[in-house]
Amino acid sequence: MGVCVLLASVMISSVSQILLKKAANRIYKNPLAEYLNPLVIGAYAMFFGSVILTMIALKYVPLSMSPILESTGYIFVSVLGYIFLKERFSRRKLFGFALILCGIMIFYQ
Repeated sequence: MGVCVLLASVMISSVSQILLKKAANRIYKNPLAEYLNPLVIGAYAMFFGSVILTMIALKYVPLSMSPILESTGYIFVSVLGYIFLKERFSRRKLFGFALILCGIMIFYQ
């Protein structure tokens, strides 16, 4: 259960990164509006929630497993970027995904 909570935390953090990227791509009428808009405030609230979930998950997940599961965030952000930001996967990025997944599988063996 702790692993699922930690992965949910990583996914929430990834979604908030995409929201911040969407907010950064917009043009604002003044500098204050860049920081006080629903996307940015929502993204930081999600980051805060992600931290709370990570702290809860680390009560049950060994600390040595945490960085392994946190590395899935690179995959989540890239996939969400592909879906919502129309970013493309390069061969290098796909090779990186494969390395991350291989590392996770080796860790769990």
